Amino acid sequence: MSSITRRVDAITAIPQAYLTAAPPPPRSVKIELTARCDLQCFFCATGYKLRDRADIDRDLLVRLLHEMRAAGVEEIGLFYLGESMLYPRLAEAVAVAKRDCGYPYVFLTTNGRMASPEKVRACMEAGLDSLKFSINAADARQYKEITRVDAFDRVIANLKEARAVRDAVLAQTGHRCGLYASSILYDGEQKERMQRTVDAILPYVDEHYYLPLYNQAGFTAGAGGTTPVAGNIGRVGALRDPLPCWAVFTEGHVTYDGKLSACCFDHDGRFDMGDLTTTPFRDAWNGARFRDLRAAHLERDVTGTVCERCIAYRTGDA
Repeated sequence: MSSITRRVDAITAIPQAYLTAAPPPPRSVKIELTARCDLQCFFCATGYKLRDRADIDRDLLVRLLHEMRAAGVEEIGLFYLGESMLYPRLAEAVAVAKRDCGYPYVFLTTNGRMASPEKVRACMEAGLDSLKFSINAADARQYKEITRVDAFDRVIANLKEARAVRDAVLAQTGHRCGLYASSILYDGEQKERMQRTVDAILPYVDEHYYLPLYNQAGFTAGAGGTTPVAGNIGRVGALRDPLPCWAVFTEGHVTYDGKLSACCFDHDGRFDMGDLTTTPFRDAWNGARFRDLRAAHLERDVTGTVCERCIAYRTGDA
């Protein structure tokens, strides 16, 4: 099966055919099942509570899944900014995407705290193709400092249990769900501490990779005394230029309330490119707002656009 990093790199590289103000429908879309999250990580703006915390309407979810598949979307991520393990019908959503809509690849990222063996098994039996744990702390004390929740041991235990569940489902059904982990790449002593934690979980995952510390569209620039990067430049080992930003061209992002966003980090609705409760996905994907924003990215000058604060980030900016 294809590795997760190859899939990530294929999206962030922006194929030539997508370098236009009106590109084809994206191969990948992430759709938010819930805006709720059980952690308050300093590097994530979710804890700022800049929008309502609610779950997606089931009828809207089903319609959008069918609509996007008909448009040519091949990879569907059942998560966005919230923590999907809090969504009570997660396994059902996986089944709708995989069995009813026929997505070739259904993937999910979790912080791991609520990823119990029972939930993981239900998702894998429903057809989940990829489950990734975000592991961003080196030990229990640091995890609590970063997330404000005491759950490091539970997360690591859930990851290890997920491997056992994956192997059991594979033996029973023949369906193999990829199991992965990612971590923020810090520097100095923290980098060494994180690597020890990564080494401890490597036997349980198919692949692990590092991500840079993002500024989350400018929301978390400098938070915790850190220095994040400008834009979303992909993963460590295959970093991209911040302009043009791949997220504007090759991957769709849908919020729980049906808005098509131009950004991976749209915590306040500022990147809203269209209302999918009233506008077909294809029309919103190449609507006037999205075309104008992509044109600015292609010119490598997003001054005056919603992307300015993220791309133009420098140390010390608000």
